[in-house]
Amino acid sequence: MVAADALIYTENGDCPGEVLVFAQAGYLSWLEVCSWSDETEVTLALAQRTLRR
Repeated sequence: MVAADALIYTENGDCPGEVLVFAQAGYLSWLEVCSWSDETEVTLALAQRTLRR
């Protein structure tokens, strides 16, 4: 079950992917960083910069 999701944005405002957080029985079971484009490398570091804004 997806417990939370967040879009990832680059410095120029593009949205190349998202972060999905999955939970099972109330506990974190999986964290996924998804890319929608081959043009921008989507990493957990990029997601962290986005979520700190």
